Amino acid sequence: MNRRPVALFAFLGLGYAFLYGPILSVIFYSFNENRLVTVWSGFSTKWYGELFRNERMIEAAITSLKIAAMSATGAVVLGTLAGYCLARMPSFWGRTLFAGLVSAPLVMPEVITGLASLLLFVGLEQMIGWPNGRGVDTITIAHITFTLSFVAVIVQARLKDMDQSIEEAAMDLGARPWQVFYLITLPLILPALVSGWLLAFTISLDDLVITSFVSGPGSSTLPMMIFSKVRLGVSPEINALATLIVGIVTTGILISGLLMFRQNREKERSAREAAGG
Repeated sequence: MNRRPVALFAFLGLGYAFLYGPILSVIFYSFNENRLVTVWSGFSTKWYGELFRNERMIEAAITSLKIAAMSATGAVVLGTLAGYCLARMPSFWGRTLFAGLVSAPLVMPEVITGLASLLLFVGLEQMIGWPNGRGVDTITIAHITFTLSFVAVIVQARLKDMDQSIEEAAMDLGARPWQVFYLITLPLILPALVSGWLLAFTISLDDLVITSFVSGPGSSTLPMMIFSKVRLGVSPEINALATLIVGIVTTGILISGLLMFRQNREKERSAREAAGG
């Protein structure tokens, strides 16, 4: 009777080991004194010092964060508008085409998206003189193009699950459409907007293929820098950088989980007080 649960836990443990074992090995060897990442020769934190003294790596990280923040913000604005139209306007001319265009980047290979973006920027430069070469602006626009689809899907799903009678009641009481959206709809879909922003930020920060097509001199992002270094051999600095990223992400997840736990406890306490009263 107990064999089945034991086997399930064993397979579950193997699955987690397969997924997180390489990450743990990267963290472990980031404290290796030896330059060879597969040869342990003693504990040391010198590679973290080397990482912070690497000006090119720091500059690439700052560039990636700037691009990711701008791309996520632009994607939230455009994706929210697209998701609202798809959820609140069930029938308008060209809706099927519009829905297909919004969801196309979700299934389109990044190589095709990157090549299309490059051809677009080259054509615009020849026609109107903008953009003047490839750089941060072109990367940001390209990232907004394919991340807004993720935001639109999240916002559309949240709007479909939301009770529209609240908005209708506000309009019956004399609120204008923009007031209903700003005072009623926007606060209710705020968790979806935050989720969409974080997802767009992560995708933009992690992107390599599209960025390689639309980037230029002086606009190398962190994934491009890491990829160029890994091709010549894994450096302990890369392990240190990966460890810092894992630490930051883990901290963010723990803080988010703690806030959600406190919010759920407050909701349960309010529900009990309302039921008791």
